[in-house]
Amino acid sequence: MDAQQRRVEEILATVKPLAGEYYRITGKPLGVTGEVAEYVVAQKLGLTLAPAREAGYDAIRTAPNGQLERIQIKGRAFGEASKRSQRLGRIKSGAACDRIILVLLDNSTLEPIEMYEAAYDEVIEHLKRPGSRARNERGAMSVSAFKKLAEPIWSLK
Repeated sequence: MDAQQRRVEEILATVKPLAGEYYRITGKPLGVTGEVAEYVVAQKLGLTLAPAREAGYDAIRTAPNGQLERIQIKGRAFGEASKRSQRLGRIKSGAACDRIILVLLDNSTLEPIEMYEAAYDEVIEHLKRPGSRARNERGAMSVSAFKKLAEPIWSLK
């Protein structure tokens, strides 16, 4: 582990409890869930994070067939009082992406609870189905809809 990675871990170790406390006090997220989610997924699954602002994906890995897979990472913080109808951040059609991983984090600690993975093409196909403006126009998908398409790949349990 290099000095830069150690420093990132130190920063996250400081930010995660503060974000949890902020949520407990205000009932609102601090706004670091996405960054924490990307780092947690990369560490737990051995992915390589892409450079910041890479269009369409957040990490890469080598698939069993030897091909590089581009992975978009979505994170949601959940707690006992959270609404189960929460939505993922926007998923854009036509992105340079092969897979999407969703990590659910405990909203009081920002520690991972479980992760799910789906093929990007299957998610986009779902988003294009008629019937929902949020789904069709904004690329919005509920956590429960994503979980129906995805395979569980990691769990704290």
